Amino acid sequence: MNTEQKKRSKASDAAEANKPDVAKLENEDKDTLLQYYTQMVLIRRFEEKSGEMYTKARIGGYCHLNLGEEATVVGFSHGLGPDDYVYANYREHGYAICRGITPKSVMAELFGKVTGCSKGRGGSMHLADVSRHFMGGYGIVGNQIPLAVGAAFAVKYKGGKEVVACQMGDGATNGGPFHESLNMAKIYKLPVVFFVVNNQYGMGTRVDEGSAVAELYRKGCAYDMHSVRVDGTDVLAVRDAMQEACRLAREESEPSLIEAVSFRFRGHSVVDPDRYRDRDEVRRLREQYDPIMKFESVLREAGLLDDAKINEIEKQVEREVEEAVQFAEESPFPALDTLYDYIYAGEK
Repeated sequence: MNTEQKKRSKASDAAEANKPDVAKLENEDKDTLLQYYTQMVLIRRFEEKSGEMYTKARIGGYCHLNLGEEATVVGFSHGLGPDDYVYANYREHGYAICRGITPKSVMAELFGKVTGCSKGRGGSMHLADVSRHFMGGYGIVGNQIPLAVGAAFAVKYKGGKEVVACQMGDGATNGGPFHESLNMAKIYKLPVVFFVVNNQYGMGTRVDEGSAVAELYRKGCAYDMHSVRVDGTDVLAVRDAMQEACRLAREESEPSLIEAVSFRFRGHSVVDPDRYRDRDEVRRLREQYDPIMKFESVLREAGLLDDAKINEIEKQVEREVEEAVQFAEESPFPALDTLYDYIYAGEK
């Protein structure tokens, strides 16, 4: 048994006690479930490769990974419609991929290449593709929240049926922009979903040490807003919560707050040594709450997944990630004479 198989065996045993109810799959489409699983594996491998490329100095600046949050990312994305808008924070690689931006385009952006989705100008924290209604990752904590509310106001003003989904981390819920935005969204009855990824730690601080209310979904109650907490390691639970929130936004123009509880596997960013967390605790929780192993376990039990299919998916994903790296390596950097392109300034 190789290292990866041993890791899977341990994680699978730990996930056994926490797996979703197989009965939930009765009305699910098999191909859709396998698509969820494949996307989760793709995000895992893409992020692992991104971390590797950062250590090789192929990626500059800051780089925050979705490792451990794959079910949260995929469930969020598949709860939305194709025309809905997404505003994200700086931990957005997986969200961009799930919204249809190719791994090649995302990796090229991480490399700062002109073939990247932001033409090499944004890097890891500022992925964007307006054509896919992915309105960007934002490097300033909570900066995207008022913008999402403004977009929701515009949708309602024009009589549209699109939903604006605003993804953020747990730390953003402690800032003024969060509370002001929720208040305004409720007053004006805007079609927006506030989606909080509670991975249980900010940069060096546990959630319950940094927030007077550790159950972050309760903060929505102050604004009389539909608020729920879901298991962020259960892709179907996250998707269902998103679908209900989107229904409320689309049909009743009511905002919602969703808190998805997950567990990030590594430090806050790739340069965070993660010394503030107990090593044994991290190892135990990684095995217990690995969302991929959890979903793999239930798909196996339902007869939808076996070793042969898993190997097939892993080979497909590995090929796709390696092709993304090759594409990024071979792509050119932006030309120096384009330095001032895409910069906007008002009239003097």
